[in-house]
Amino acid sequence: MSTIDSGHCGDDVARRTKRLWTDEEKRSICFQTAAPGVSVAQVARRYAVNANLIFKWLRDRRYAPDPASALPPSEEARFLPVEIVAETRSARATPAADNHIEIELAGGHRMRISGSYDPEALARLIRGVTA
Repeated sequence: MSTIDSGHCGDDVARRTKRLWTDEEKRSICFQTAAPGVSVAQVARRYAVNANLIFKWLRDRRYAPDPASALPPSEEARFLPVEIVAETRSARATPAADNHIEIELAGGHRMRISGSYDPEALARLIRGVTA
């Protein structure tokens, strides 16, 4: 006859603690939901927070993003370092478009944009991806 030990072990149970978000963090998180193509669910996963909580913050005027502002209050426009490198040609290289930019993001990710683009929309996209 075998017995099953159903005793409680404190190490096996994950402790849930309530996360306290500052007003600035709430504004920043809510601002990220305003980027084109970004869903509240994506932002919620990024911060490990329930999407319903973000919806609650969005209903509050203190945290909801102002459509007229391009940057959240904590950010200001600033220059970023740029590196110009010589383009290497290989047999497999494809010809570059006349109007294109390539942005290397943190973690080795690259963003390539060809043709015309809206600089403000691009800035919002980059902020959403890098947040």
